[in-house]
Amino acid sequence: MPKTTILKQKYYILPVIIIAQFFCTSLWFAGNVVIDDLAIQFNVKFDLLGYLISSVQLGFIIGTLTFALLTLVDRFSPSRVFLISAILGSICNILLLVPNTTVFNILIARFGTGFFLAGIYPVGMKIASDYYKDGLGKALGYLVGALVLGTALPHLIKELAWNSNYKLIIQSTSLLAVTGGLLVFFLVPNGPYRKPVSKLQLGVVTELFNIPGFRRAAFGYFGHMWELYAFWGFVPLLLKTYAAKQQMGVPISLWSFIIIGIGFFSCILGGYISLKTGSKKVARNSLLISGILCICSPILFQLPSTFFLTILCIWGMMVISDSPQFSTLVAAVSPPELRGTALTIVNCIGFAITIISIQLISFLAQLIDPTYVFVCLAIGPFVGLYASRK
Repeated sequence: MPKTTILKQKYYILPVIIIAQFFCTSLWFAGNVVIDDLAIQFNVKFDLLGYLISSVQLGFIIGTLTFALLTLVDRFSPSRVFLISAILGSICNILLLVPNTTVFNILIARFGTGFFLAGIYPVGMKIASDYYKDGLGKALGYLVGALVLGTALPHLIKELAWNSNYKLIIQSTSLLAVTGGLLVFFLVPNGPYRKPVSKLQLGVVTELFNIPGFRRAAFGYFGHMWELYAFWGFVPLLLKTYAAKQQMGVPISLWSFIIIGIGFFSCILGGYISLKTGSKKVARNSLLISGILCICSPILFQLPSTFFLTILCIWGMMVISDSPQFSTLVAAVSPPELRGTALTIVNCIGFAITIISIQLISFLAQLIDPTYVFVCLAIGPFVGLYASRK
């Protein structure tokens, strides 16, 4: 398709990618939301939630590493990669409903879901970067916002009237993922700024990290990732701990959706602000605020419920608003023909870091008072601030 024709279609391209990302990333926390229903089938003496979250993250890490080393997104049509990954990810998700399953099979199914999410989230950003040379920070703000809503969606589904049947949560998220893949495949052709590579380049990771600007942006992103998924994954723990301390009822699923989902708005707002101030400033300010909230987290449990929930919403906004801006910085300093691989490898390492922080929170929550465990998440934001300071 001629470049001029594609550029005219650009205004509907981004909404399609946003909707597709929203649909497909609903797979991410689908297993977490139904964990209580799954856990009653087994008699386990370990924290199944922590392992469930880490299985998805580990699958995503292996997936992104595979995609990056084989430069799949830069060698083949990103839209086709997106569709295939959406279909296979939805199949892995639906495997949670296999009768008489085991804990091992559930963890493998979640691993598979994470693996194929590697062909959805970073690939969606790659597709956007192929269309938007200018204003990429704004475009990625919308895309990461879609990821946020997709991640939070299973919590909302559970809160709705038909949440009594946990199977519907898994079935609906799998159906949404396939729909998102089809939307991208049929409505989003290769972008005008795509520069495919014709052969395998196994040394590409070393080449990218030799670029100083790439290193700074990447390490800032890694600090952000230390906090992000540990916070998202244990928002229900935050709420349950507060409810127990204050001896009051809190609708856990509803507020989990709100606290995670509100990041959609901060990603979009940060994207617009980046047009005036630059992506780096938005990213660093978000890191600073979320880092301060990590340090102050023990105090939050002493606050009245209105203040507690309001601050958690602010935290939910700041913990994610830097993500699209760091991705923008990574894309901006990467060679155009390796942009998809650059975004994928940064995601790979970032998600590897999340496993450490998730397991640390899971371990500490059983060892000490849960009100203190989230302080350790401050390590990430302040390391990210230091790494991206120049």
